[in-house]
Amino acid sequence: MGFKRLTALIGGMALALAVGLGVTAEAQAASNKGKPAKVSKTGKATPKKAVVAKKAPPARKKVTVASNKRSKSTTAQRATSGNRATVRAKAPVVRASAPARLSMAQQMGLHGSDDPLQLDSSVALVLDQQTQEVLFSKNEKAVLPIASLTKLMTGLVVADAHLDMNEVITITQDDVDTYKGSRSRLAVGTQLTRGELMLLALMSSENRAAHALGRTFPGGMDMFVTLMNARATQLGMMDSRFVEPTGLMSTNRSSARDLAKLVMAAYEQPLLRELSTSPNHQVDLGQRVLQYNNSNRLIRNPEWEIGLQKTGYISEAGRCLVMQASVAGRQLVMVFLDARNASARVGDAERVRRWVEQRPSTHAPQAATPVAPTRHQM
Repeated sequence: MGFKRLTALIGGMALALAVGLGVTAEAQAASNKGKPAKVSKTGKATPKKAVVAKKAPPARKKVTVASNKRSKSTTAQRATSGNRATVRAKAPVVRASAPARLSMAQQMGLHGSDDPLQLDSSVALVLDQQTQEVLFSKNEKAVLPIASLTKLMTGLVVADAHLDMNEVITITQDDVDTYKGSRSRLAVGTQLTRGELMLLALMSSENRAAHALGRTFPGGMDMFVTLMNARATQLGMMDSRFVEPTGLMSTNRSSARDLAKLVMAAYEQPLLRELSTSPNHQVDLGQRVLQYNNSNRLIRNPEWEIGLQKTGYISEAGRCLVMQASVAGRQLVMVFLDARNASARVGDAERVRRWVEQRPSTHAPQAATPVAPTRHQM
């Protein structure tokens, strides 16, 4: 081989080696950026792929995707917040359009009646139990729904019948409230003694307990309601009518004067005095224990000496309260109907108590009439 020819061959090989090394370096750089470089058939890198600016699309795609997600998220948030704003804007309209549920006393215009003590209750009556002297009255002749004050008559009828207080009674589906849909912790199938049902009905105003007392009465519910009205007539409660034993139906009605008579009759039953003034009671159901408290918080107030009480509420009646209590050495009967809330009816009772304590007595206080013992036992 000639010298010139050998020199040309070596030069060609060097040139090819240099080109190959350049292509390899470029391909490695492209690989490091996420895409391999393409090499043409001639051994040279394709100019289109060799431009670094063309390696940016993946990053731009990521930015674009992220931007789209943010845009969609922002749009969704705006749509959601827009919906929420719409709901908030509509809520007041719904509330404003719903008519306020007025009690019967409010519908009769009794709630705005003025009185010297500025009581919240639309109806009130305070009288001396021994002398029958009326110390305070406000719309006492108005006939109104009496809610769970009805249970005081329920208890009186059961007590009058001298039934076995230890007899076990089962709560059934018939005892479930279908008038107001009120709740009860006494599940269907719960078994309690008649005495415990009486206690829960009078102390904690348990509706299923009261209904079960009427349902299991000898002769059934119809007989029980008949006896409720017969007892009311016997007591001279001419403004009163009872249709069921719980008070959930607004057709159970009476007046403050009639309710005062009911309180005095119930007070003659030691069992009703004891049960209605019990501060609390635990019902042992085996797997769990239910804690019941008195619905009248004045029972736990040491400043009060309460001999008998009952609270009541349905929307048609407002908040109601009747009590027999010793105030300033006098045995008083108090009736409050249609207070706006539980605190208001308690406030009315407190206001009357302070007024009586400050009021000069026109006669010497008399002791409470002795009550003969009863055969009723828990």
